[in-house]
Amino acid sequence: MPEISVRSVEMPESPIRKLAPLATAAKKRGVNVYHLNIGQPDLPTPQVGLDALKHIDRSILEYSPSQGNLSYREKLVKYYKKYNIDVTADDIIITSGGSEAVLFAFMTCLNPGDEIIIPEPAYANYMAFAISAGAKIRTIATTIEEGFSLPKVEKFEELINEHTRAIMICNPNNPTGYLYTRREMNQIRDLVKKYDLYLFSDEVYREYIYTGSPYISACHLEGIEQNVILIDSVSKRYSECGIRIGALITKNDEVKKAVMKFCQARLSPPLIGQIVAEASLDAPEEYYRDVYDEYVERRKCLIDGLNRIPGVYSPIPMGAFYTVAKLPVDDAENFCRWCLSEFDYEGETIMLAPASGFYTTPGAGKNQVRIAYVLKKEDLNRALVVLRKALEAYPGRVGDSFEA
Repeated sequence: MPEISVRSVEMPESPIRKLAPLATAAKKRGVNVYHLNIGQPDLPTPQVGLDALKHIDRSILEYSPSQGNLSYREKLVKYYKKYNIDVTADDIIITSGGSEAVLFAFMTCLNPGDEIIIPEPAYANYMAFAISAGAKIRTIATTIEEGFSLPKVEKFEELINEHTRAIMICNPNNPTGYLYTRREMNQIRDLVKKYDLYLFSDEVYREYIYTGSPYISACHLEGIEQNVILIDSVSKRYSECGIRIGALITKNDEVKKAVMKFCQARLSPPLIGQIVAEASLDAPEEYYRDVYDEYVERRKCLIDGLNRIPGVYSPIPMGAFYTVAKLPVDDAENFCRWCLSEFDYEGETIMLAPASGFYTTPGAGKNQVRIAYVLKKEDLNRALVVLRKALEAYPGRVGDSFEA
């Protein structure tokens, strides 16, 4: 019998989705599951986007241009201008979600054996895309005790060698909610410039910054314009995960031409998705404000609630809609499995994402989970009660005993 590829063996399971069969089984048993594992917002998609979907009047659903519809890219230019990101429609390539943008960036810029430096914990799919490109991820550790801030530049330079080709960041960060400071972004800029590296910057959560600190895009960094590849998506901005529309943005003409070869090979980004995404750019300011205000309240609800549970610690995330929390358990993945397969409290349980899947360093994040605050406050409060009860009952609990 033929064997599967080494690449497929090395491909990691998603920490976000791999426990889905256990959640399905729990639901079949009649248990209500609070999904805190995945960044699928429950807030409504903009009405203008839904209306555009409902009123599509075409006799043929044709391929779009491989780089995406020009009308959509021109409207995106105006959107980015609001964030002082100066690009043209030709700098923007529409992709099938932000995931395809990352994959195409890696496939275009990295050769097999090349290395990417990524602060960890990091979005788990970066590893999958690196494996697809034959590249290797080198991680630089950040810690929950220090709020996942970047270490000193010397730690980066310790990892740089003749194989280093790029640095990748996610800002605001998934999974930690960390927001890079101007100092940190300048530090990254200086490294990129000094060693002539690519900077892949995933900035899909720019709307969700809660501290009053400035949003520093990689596109704001002077002197490395030809090195920057920006990754974007409408999934989280407009609660449009299902339309699979993202973007790869760069001023590097050589990179754009090469990316287009991959775009042409897959023919076209989703036509229907582009129609919805383009219309959603006309969402009123109240939409953005209401969504932002809701996440501010959910963040306070979740973080305050987590830090009131004995033995649990979460730093305060500055952006996105995630946090990484430390639990008083022997193994967070075992705990997550146990919650879905062996535990319920009054007919309810929780689904969390084991944080170890966001690390590549063996053993890192073993007692941590990523939690997405994508449920309404009533459900978050109830989920916190269920989490507390689960930690009280879990056989692998460590640390001090819980108080009632």
